[in-house]
Amino acid sequence: MTEEHGGTPFEDRLRAARDRRGLDPKPPAPGPSGSGEPSALGVGFRVAVELVSAMLVACAIGWGIDRLAGTRPLFLILFVPLGGAAGVLNVWRVFAPRQEGEQRK
Repeated sequence: MTEEHGGTPFEDRLRAARDRRGLDPKPPAPGPSGSGEPSALGVGFRVAVELVSAMLVACAIGWGIDRLAGTRPLFLILFVPLGGAAGVLNVWRVFAPRQEGEQRK
C-alpha cells in the first residue's frame, strides 16, 4: 500500500488539501536580479522610511506630552534623540547579518 517514491495516497490528499487552503508558504518571488533579494532602491526606500517614521512618531509623542503638560518644548527635545536612536536601531536591524534559520521580514 505504501509507495516508496510517490508517497502514500493519504500524503497526496493531504498535500492537495494544503495547497487548496494555501497553508504551505510559497517560495519568495525573485527580485530584479533573479536572486530573491530586494533591489538597492527598495532597501534605500525602506531605510529612509524607517528613519523618517521613527522621528515623526517621536516628535508627535513629545509634542503631545508637551501640549498636555504645558511644558513646551521639554518633552519634544527629550524625544527627538530617542526617535533618532530608534530609527538607527531599525536601520541596524535591516542590515544586521541573520543567524542560521532566521528569516528577514
